[in-house]
Amino acid sequence: MIRRTQAERSDETTGRLVRAARELFGAHGYALTSIDAMAAAAGVTKGAAYHHFNGKVALFRAAFVGEQEEVAAAVERAALSEPDPWAALRRGCRTFLERCLDPGFRQIVLLDAPSVLGWETVREIEYAHTLRVLLAGLDLATAEGDKVVLSMRAQLVFGALCEGGMLLARSADPAADLPRLAAEADRFLAALRP
Repeated sequence: MIRRTQAERSDETTGRLVRAARELFGAHGYALTSIDAMAAAAGVTKGAAYHHFNGKVALFRAAFVGEQEEVAAAVERAALSEPDPWAALRRGCRTFLERCLDPGFRQIVLLDAPSVLGWETVREIEYAHTLRVLLAGLDLATAEGDKVVLSMRAQLVFGALCEGGMLLARSADPAADLPRLAAEADRFLAALRP
């Protein structure tokens, strides 16, 4: 029998807590999710949850980071499947909007994160993940030499995509509205094409 190290056991517990946090925050929102419920879903004690995270906000932050890591990876995979930088940019943006169809993603990323973490923290995390991928895609697709202008454009496009996600969140039929919204996003992106 192989004995696991304390670090391995700690990583496993942390991973279980983050998975439980993503599931519960995504299903019920921040306000209706308790540390007790997350600890129970992770199969640990409330004390263990507090040992690994200093509270509910810290667990929410970890859930938000997990969502950002996942969507950034999905956008990168989708973009890599395209034949040229412009098609990759469009596909990456479409992938982000498709991810917004997931109710858990919408709840954590679009609805709760700004009020729970604050705008600056949300943007800091997005810069490290989703916005970083968009910035790289815009750089390749538009060949914009001015990095300040490129950053502004990336933030404007990202803001538009997030608003698109909010439109889907408020829609009575998000899946039916996605094609029209994606077409509008394509029109918006076309204005940036050199």
